[in-house]
Formats: sequence, C-alpha cells, structure tokens
Amino acid sequence: MERHSGILLHIATLPCRYGIGQLGKSAYDFADFLADSAQSYWQVLPLVPTGYGDSPYQSCCASAGNEYFIDLDLLAKEGLLTDEELASCVTEADSRINYENLYYTRYEILRKAFSRYDKTDAEFVRYVKRGEFADYALFRTIKDSFGGAPWNEWDDEFRLRDAETLKRFSEAHADDILFWQWAQFVFHKQWSALKEYAARKGIKMIGDMPIYLAYDSVECWTHPEMVKLDEDLRPTAVAGCPPDAFCDTGQLWGNPVYDWNYMERDGFKWWIARLKKCFELYDVVRIDHFRGFDRYYEIPFGEKTAVNGVWQPAAGRAMFKAAENELGEMQVIAEDLGILDDSARDMFAALGYPGMKILQFAFDSGDDNDYLPHNYKDGNCIVYTGTHDNDTLLGFIRKLGGRKEYFACALARELERMGLPQCGASDEEMCDSVIELCYASAADCAIIPMQDWMKTGEEGRINMPSVLSTSNWSYRISPDYAELGLQKRIKELTVRYGR
Repeated sequence: MERHSGILLHIATLPCRYGIGQLGKSAYDFADFLADSAQSYWQVLPLVPTGYGDSPYQSCCASAGNEYFIDLDLLAKEGLLTDEELASCVTEADSRINYENLYYTRYEILRKAFSRYDKTDAEFVRYVKRGEFADYALFRTIKDSFGGAPWNEWDDEFRLRDAETLKRFSEAHADDILFWQWAQFVFHKQWSALKEYAARKGIKMIGDMPIYLAYDSVECWTHPEMVKLDEDLRPTAVAGCPPDAFCDTGQLWGNPVYDWNYMERDGFKWWIARLKKCFELYDVVRIDHFRGFDRYYEIPFGEKTAVNGVWQPAAGRAMFKAAENELGEMQVIAEDLGILDDSARDMFAALGYPGMKILQFAFDSGDDNDYLPHNYKDGNCIVYTGTHDNDTLLGFIRKLGGRKEYFACALARELERMGLPQCGASDEEMCDSVIELCYASAADCAIIPMQDWMKTGEEGRINMPSVLSTSNWSYRISPDYAELGLQKRIKELTVRYGR
C-alpha cells in the first residue's frame, strides 16, 4: 500500500431519512466529500446483516449484504415503491438507529417492492440460475417460518437438513426464497454502482471481515463440519480472549471456533471462497482478530466467563498461502492489536500484511510504546486515531481525568520528536494534534474515523465490546457534516504530508 489516507465511516451511520444509512444519495455525497478532501480510501465496517446485539460481527451470513442498506429512493425511481410507502419509513434525520423498528417494518416495505418487480428480468434470472445466495435465502425463509428462532431450535428435519424436507419446503415457499435472493441482487447491484462511482473519484474501498461466524448462521447450518460441534450440533467450544489488565474475566464472545484440522484437509476451500467474495466487494480487506489465525483462545461451551480457556493452534499461515496461490496477491490489513506472542509475530512477519497502530493506545506506557509514531520502524502499517470499538478521540480525551496532564506531556514529547508544532491546551486542539501525528507518521496509510474529524464526543462511539446496549451500533452522523468546512483541513494535511 502506498502512502495514502482515508476516512472510516460505517454505511449505517450515513445521514438518511429512512432510519439508517443507505447506498443512495447520502453515500454518493460522502464519496464526493472524500474526493473534495483528497482522500484515497473509504473504510467501512462489515456490510453483512446485523445479529445479536445489533452487531455486524454476529451476522446470520458471512457474505450477504445488509438489506437495511438498500436505498429506498432508488427503488421508488424504478417504480417499485410509492411516495406514501416512502413516507411511512421516514424518521428524524439525526435520530439514532432503531433496529427493532427496522426489523418489524423494513422487510415489509422491501416485499412490496419485490411484488412489483419484473421477475423475468434477464439479469436477475441469470443471478438466480447461478444459485447466488440460494442457501442464505432458504435459511432466512425457514428461520421466518420458525418465528425467527435460531437453526438449532428448528424441527429436526430442518435442523439436520433432510433433503426431502428441504425440497418440499422450497417448492412451497418459492416466492419467499426468491424475495431474499432478490434483496441480495439489489443490494449488490447498488453497492457495485457506489463502488464504481467512488473509483471514478479516485477512492478505493476498504472492507472489514470478522474472523468468526455466528453460531446462528447459514454457514454453521450448511457446513457444521467446519466448526467444533458435538453430535447434537451444539458447540463444544467458543471463542474469546483471556483475562488481561483490562478485564480479569476475559472476553467471552460465544462464536463457535473453527475445526482447523478439517479445513486443512479440505484444502481451505471455504476460506478461499470467502476471501474471493470479499475481494469482489472491496479493494482492501481488514481482517479482524488476525492473531486468531496463528493460535486462538478456546473456551469450553457453557462457561460464564473466559477464565478457563486454552490456546489452540490454527492453520492460518497455510490458509493464506493457499488463498494467494488461488487468488493472487491480496490487499489485506491485519488487525494485530493486543498482546502478541513470538508465534503470532512470526506469522505476521511471514505473511507481510500491514498491521494497525492506534494512537489512543500510544501515550500510556513510556516512549518505547510501539504505537507512538516515532517507533514505526517501517511504513508497513495503517495508523488510526481509534477504531469502532474505541471511544471517539474527543470522548477519550475528555474521560482522561487525572491522567490528562500525563497524556498532554506525552503528546507534547511526541510532537517535538516528529518536528510538529505544539498543540493548545483544549481537548479539541489535542484532537487536532493527534490527527496530525497520524498524517505525519511513517505509516503507509492514515485512517481517521469521521467522528474524530467532526470532534464528536462519546455520543459518537460505535461500539462498546462485550456490553449489550441500544447505544451500540446506533450512531448516525449529522446531516450537515459537509457544511462544517472539514474538506479544506483534511486536504491541507493530506497535501502537507504527501498522502
């Protein structure tokens, strides 16, 4: 990756009058904003349907698009929705995302659009004949028929995928199954058009791929052999992180863990297919919890905390080599945050993918902190002020309390080392200086969350890990973001530091 910069903004947070960001005008406007700011990348969070806790990291499908992102105005232009139907979806422009309301109303509107769609359209017919998202469509239809229950609670003939039962069900619910395929057809068509528009503006898309699957997912239902399940198809172990200085009980994520021995025997076919789909959607893919491809933390199913887990070996190094042999060179960002052991460091070095540097982590442990820009030994990294799991930069600084003086002194030392002007004493001026450190650093790419450019406080935080809250994943940016004059400041830094 050459020396560039970009902005992190989740599609869901885009301003839109229909309750959640969509792939229509507001997305194109943001691409224009990026171009006017001389940016090279737009980083998004997972585009998949949200699951438990409204999180895209707990999706029912690893490759499907989130139907909530389908732009309703574009459907109306095609004559598939009326003005009255659009009006029924309107919410306050700056309200937080209400996923419960979307769940109970958005699919109904999309079904109305589908009912008016010409199902003999040649492109759609070819899409269906290729079997695109056929398993996903069947999964969602069966799930609806069981009142949204997870697949492990379905009747045995469905849970165990009895062929004759699925055949009869598919014939009886053909139109419902076709709806879900149509929704994916529309989503991917709208996403492709946006991506092509951005490309014409000189902007590449960085996507985000969670490492793990949700248990209640089409992948675990159709390929239970890929994950560690018992004879009753219940997880024997789940994923998480061990106890550390931040949490003495660790993190219990609850996702089933992969059976890497099976995957290696199978030639990593599923992983290669998954990566292929990712690179059809994005120019660059950030892969979450990358160290889990070397060793992963496995917790016995049923444990209430992550204390009693053990580390197990994974075959990620061999998998990525196999994928590169099949797909060619892949533009990957490896999320390498946290404490790494020698084995993990060896894997990162062998694969060579750029890792991540987070400046919110840089000023709390002395001048040898790896996240401080003066310690970047080469440019093979991506620097961020923070991620979707952190507070916003302004929220972080405001909550420093008695540690703020130490932070200010450490920031001043780093600015001096990097030959940058000292910052003012206000929280907002500290934000400006941290962002400038990102741009001035040796990192190949600097990515700044949009909330940090806007100096949004803690209300702009996207997610607080391991905490169930309606505040998670519900933030939306102000509709007037483009009127704040940020483009000039962003472009100025981009030019000044050769990005």
